[in-house]
Amino acid sequence: MADFVVLARLGLGRLALVAAVVSVASGLSLGQAASPTTGTTGQAAPAVPAWAQPGSAGHTQVAPPKDFHRASRNFDEPIGIFEGQSDVGGAALPGSSTYDAGSGRYTVNSAGYIVWYSRDEFRFLWKKMSGDVSLAAGVTFPVANGYDDRKAVLIIRQDLEDDSKEAVAALHGAGMIQLAVRAEKGVRVRDLEYRIGGRGGRGAENADTLVTVAAKRIGVEKRGDSFALFVSVEGEPMHQFGAPIELHLDGPFYVGIGFCSHVPEKVDGAVFSGVVLENGAGQVR
Repeated sequence: MADFVVLARLGLGRLALVAAVVSVASGLSLGQAASPTTGTTGQAAPAVPAWAQPGSAGHTQVAPPKDFHRASRNFDEPIGIFEGQSDVGGAALPGSSTYDAGSGRYTVNSAGYIVWYSRDEFRFLWKKMSGDVSLAAGVTFPVANGYDDRKAVLIIRQDLEDDSKEAVAALHGAGMIQLAVRAEKGVRVRDLEYRIGGRGGRGAENADTLVTVAAKRIGVEKRGDSFALFVSVEGEPMHQFGAPIELHLDGPFYVGIGFCSHVPEKVDGAVFSGVVLENGAGQVR
């Protein structure tokens, strides 16, 4: 097994925390979809404001204006183990999802500004639950050249509105892993972030080259008001990463998987495999 270095940033008032970890161990169901240029009602897609465009060398993406919201589009359409689906935050382009019963894989497609700041835009496959929860999935990105900050998320949220209280475990396109929380409705998210680098593994020019390592599998556990992140980097048994985050949610709440392209005018997607969803703690695997 290659050696890994994990850089962690604690997103609480810009306080930085750095830690090192060394040698860590055919039925198809189609979800709601629409044309790429119109919403589900056939109306033209809403314009994307400049502040919502993704960050680049010449542009900085910023938080939305105070009290900016878009209504979510909710579909009571079951898919696999999930009871319904939503385009949370009414992204400019509609999302879609498919489930392959033979492989147990979910493909979730979405545009969307971000899952961050004080509101979210993403495609969400959900189930209503109460009590403790264990949720885990393998994640891959079929499109190799998507935006670095696109996010595949495992999420537990109080409601389906864009500014809901929530806990989020996310794998980013560039390999960053995060455990994030919106502690109250409408407030800005705070998080723990982890970036993993490995030497001597796939993609390395030589034994000393440090390359990004993307985790094979992520998970989140709700135990009371405590939410913990679990990770399998190379297929080893899942293990907790970092400290848990505290959040109180009233049952029932919404639990599931989702994706955000982080580019409001471009649909991208992620594939979730081996999804585990249990109504109890200690069952992330």
